[in-house]
Amino acid sequence: MNTTTLWDLGGWQFAALALAALLVGFSKTAVSGANTVSLAVFAAVLPARASTGVLLPILIAGDVLAVLAYRRHAHWPTLWRLFPAVAAGVVVGTVFLMRADDGLVRTSIGVILLLMAGVTVWRRRAGAEEEPDAVTTRAGRAKARSYGVLGGFTTMVANAGGPVMSLYLLSAGFRKMGFLGTSAFFFLIVNTSKLPFSVGLGLIDAESLLLDAALVLFVVPGALLGKWAVSRINQRLFEHLVVAATVAGGLQLLVR
Repeated sequence: MNTTTLWDLGGWQFAALALAALLVGFSKTAVSGANTVSLAVFAAVLPARASTGVLLPILIAGDVLAVLAYRRHAHWPTLWRLFPAVAAGVVVGTVFLMRADDGLVRTSIGVILLLMAGVTVWRRRAGAEEEPDAVTTRAGRAKARSYGVLGGFTTMVANAGGPVMSLYLLSAGFRKMGFLGTSAFFFLIVNTSKLPFSVGLGLIDAESLLLDAALVLFVVPGALLGKWAVSRINQRLFEHLVVAATVAGGLQLLVR
């Protein structure tokens, strides 16, 4: 794999990756979607395509910690309706990743994130909120399929599915704890299922796993910090932070 090994990293480079790993833990237990900043840091320090393979096991470690913290709050009807569409999106993303260069990948995802952030803000200002059980309606199922495909696509090509699913869960009316519990199980299952695809594409190998082993230790304190912080964030601020993180992630992908 064309990546920087653990032994090739300078002190500041490892420090930047360690901080990004800590932010992964924080985002998984506090503000989902904020790990787009981690995505940007990894892509800046490592080759862009290879960085997705290094980041994936770190994300999975954060997912495990989030599930342990919020396992009682997951909304499984939503999850079951999302998974088939997400699987289709992962397949499409794999094919796209085989053919597209880094620039096209970043631009495509950045545009998707900004458009969906705009739609989410507009819907919430218009009062178009739903309850989680609305996923059983025809409109709810259609929306779940649309977001599911986009979530699968973005998570496969750049580990950027967090903002997509964050916007879906907000638009579906999830409150803070239901949001965190549902997204925790969602990303643990989806990210784990991506492993064979990433290995097959050569994005994960012994060198990347060695770097992961050094960085995963920083995920734990980040997750603990997020668990402490989330109880101190009210619902409105929580929603604003999620949307702001999505917009920031979309912009950094476009301007990079």
